[in-house]
Amino acid sequence: MNDILIQNTTAFFEKSFGSAPQKNVLSPGRINIIGEHIDYNDGYVLPAAIDKVICFAFEKNNTKKSKIIAIDLNEEFEIDLTQEVQLSDVVWTNYIRGVIKQLQDNGFSFDGFNCVFSSNIPVGSGLSSSAALECGTIFGIKELFDLKIEKVDISLLGQKAEHWVGINCGIMDQFSSVHGLDNKVIKLDCNTLDFEYHNADFKDYSLVLFDSNVKHSLFTSEYNTRRIECEEGLAIIKNHFPEIKSFRDCTEEQLLSIQDKISPTVFKRVHYVVKEIARVTKACEALDNGNIEILGQLLFETHYGLSQEYEVSCEELDMLVDTAKADERIIGSRLMGGGFGGCTINLIKKGHENEVKSKFSNLYLDTFGIELKFYDVKISNGTTLL
Repeated sequence: MNDILIQNTTAFFEKSFGSAPQKNVLSPGRINIIGEHIDYNDGYVLPAAIDKVICFAFEKNNTKKSKIIAIDLNEEFEIDLTQEVQLSDVVWTNYIRGVIKQLQDNGFSFDGFNCVFSSNIPVGSGLSSSAALECGTIFGIKELFDLKIEKVDISLLGQKAEHWVGINCGIMDQFSSVHGLDNKVIKLDCNTLDFEYHNADFKDYSLVLFDSNVKHSLFTSEYNTRRIECEEGLAIIKNHFPEIKSFRDCTEEQLLSIQDKISPTVFKRVHYVVKEIARVTKACEALDNGNIEILGQLLFETHYGLSQEYEVSCEELDMLVDTAKADERIIGSRLMGGGFGGCTINLIKKGHENEVKSKFSNLYLDTFGIELKFYDVKISNGTTLL
């Protein structure tokens, strides 16, 4: 699949600029296996880069201007590198403008370049196409002009670019896009950026994302509310257990012992957080031991927590996971991402993918009148030079 993307991107570049590109870069989207909504609660996430990518072609143009063409959008823009970088009404260009601004603000010197890019990451599916765009652009400029930028700094510059655009994202998306390894997941501490790799051989099972094709507008307001509720809960825990510094220090037993001191809603939120932090560790052990069935059970448990305790699911996602739980061909399923829409991540017995897709497609259409989309994903390498 990526071979065709690479060929088409290179051919488009040659047609547009009359020369072969000097550098080709692949920058992937990402999934998160488990560890949802705990990056900002001092927990761990377990992301991985996937084989859905943005392909870039670059060359120096020996000027002070850069020309960037988005093949899929049939749009292009030019930016003068001697002028102060400003936000544009054309939203996609701001991610690249933001990258250029961050590089310049951090003292990196480079001249004009030509770039074209094309993607097979489904936009709006929660697979972090924006992080792939940011990190791929930084990586290409770094390679083109021989800049000395470490992987972790590519991640941080990409995150700062997205903040400049106006999206206050965490570090997980950029970090996993850059640091991904084939058949490895990353256990990442989003606070310290300490990380370790764990095996991601799913053996007899395939990873398939079910895109609900819905996005409920609750996310932003509810996200902010969850953060406040968790802060309130942690403060109460610390009052009763002064030795506890963060949720990762708290056991479920300690939390249950003070349940009557916490409001029912806040208790549900923090109970989910404490259990999810523990589930990430269990998921790593299951992967290292090749016990994919245990991993699948943990996915179901996470979804229950997200739906019933953290309350960030929706009718469509719950229906998909409930149906998956009743299907013996699926050993694990949960909503992936912030919630209130987007994708579920599913572990399906190999050889049964098409039957499962057909069943779910028909049932989802009958129930909600909405077309379900499917993305087969494999865990792959992070941003790289071809």
